Amino acid sequence: MVRKRRGLAGAVVAAIMIFGGGAGQAWPEGISAGEIRCAQPEGREFERAAPEQAGLDSQRLLDALNFAASRNRLNVQIFRHNCLIGEGPQNSQTGHIPWNVWSVTKSIVSLLAGIAWDQGRLDIDAPIDRYLPPGVGDPEHRAITVENLLTETSGLRIGLVAEGLTGVIPVDPFSGVQALGVPFDNPPGSKFSYSQRNVDLLSYVIELAIGEPLQEFAQRELFGPIGIQRGDYYWARDRSGHTYGYAHLMIPPDDLSRLGMLTANDGRWQGREIVSHAYLTRATTSSATNNCYGYLFWLGPDCAENAEFLPADTFSMSGLGLQHVFVIPSLDLLVVWTGVFGVHTDQGASGILQYGMEVSHEFFRELFAAFDDPPVPDPGQFVEPPLRFDASKYFDADIALAVFGLGPDAYPGCNALSCLNTPLAPPFSDAPPGCELLACFGPDPRTPGIH
Repeated sequence: MVRKRRGLAGAVVAAIMIFGGGAGQAWPEGISAGEIRCAQPEGREFERAAPEQAGLDSQRLLDALNFAASRNRLNVQIFRHNCLIGEGPQNSQTGHIPWNVWSVTKSIVSLLAGIAWDQGRLDIDAPIDRYLPPGVGDPEHRAITVENLLTETSGLRIGLVAEGLTGVIPVDPFSGVQALGVPFDNPPGSKFSYSQRNVDLLSYVIELAIGEPLQEFAQRELFGPIGIQRGDYYWARDRSGHTYGYAHLMIPPDDLSRLGMLTANDGRWQGREIVSHAYLTRATTSSATNNCYGYLFWLGPDCAENAEFLPADTFSMSGLGLQHVFVIPSLDLLVVWTGVFGVHTDQGASGILQYGMEVSHEFFRELFAAFDDPPVPDPGQFVEPPLRFDASKYFDADIALAVFGLGPDAYPGCNALSCLNTPLAPPFSDAPPGCELLACFGPDPRTPGIH
């Protein structure tokens, strides 16, 4: 059933409520819903449109935004047809602040792998033996393929808490090489196992393939072309100077939305191909071992924090604490948010970790109700399934000890002081002023952020 549309005056009032008024926030006049399409930004500001011009009701959209804010979404941006149609109430305070997007970083590494593949510098089907220096890693580890790393099917044993904790502190000597000391639980390519070290190894392999530090390549080939400046963000490196792949990219939400818009536009920016359609098709196609996963992207409804009623073509970037980029091509819809958890549950900490979908379920329920033609019937309130979270699966003591050169998983010659005969930087030495694990704050001119 089609809901009656508001008049222009009502649209203006509600849009002012959503965007907070101010200069530079007008939208094109005389364009009806479904016809409007905004250009990708040339400067810092996204083009905006009234929700009604994109086929949504302003007040209902505002309800969705307020709900998200009530669940610790510190920054929310909603785009339709490339137009920014709604923002969270704290966006003006948070949009310019670099925020650790955690495992969203994995999807960005995937984009970099795609660019290197497009340029013929990285062979996705090749074993990493092609890129690793002689003598680094045994033959079994060197036989892992680049695609195994992209699909999280390397077969390496996982210990998510142990893998992540040593990066958060950070004390990792050389995370990519440390992965080569982790034993196998499964043959490569046979089973999906969500690993952090796996993606650090991928970042290292990409660096070897392109012949330069990952962040230099990222700035020149990905960030710079879409308007993300080098002073905007901080991307942590381990103590050997190599960039983490699994997390620790601290990037302002206003820039994260550019990366979301790039993927939502099939890898193109202002008519220029940044990442090829061919790669993004592979990246957003389910792997043989997990229908929910492609090349470091989560795919489809009921996967990760993608609500179960979302359209089948939905894909997302997902990070700890509910950092998300949701792309729904069939609706030409992009939602980007950052924050600190926010799940409402009666199951304590375990429920917060297991029921991450609760926030997206209730938010998209509200958002879809704002559409003039709701894309799905009301799915009803979120119902918590039985609690099955098992923390023991996420910690491996041997992986933690390996950082210090101890235990069976330690890579020979790597410890807290040196790795591969190379002295290591002290912990935290890489971070600029104001960057502390979660975000970058402060007035120091060396502190990243959109200024």
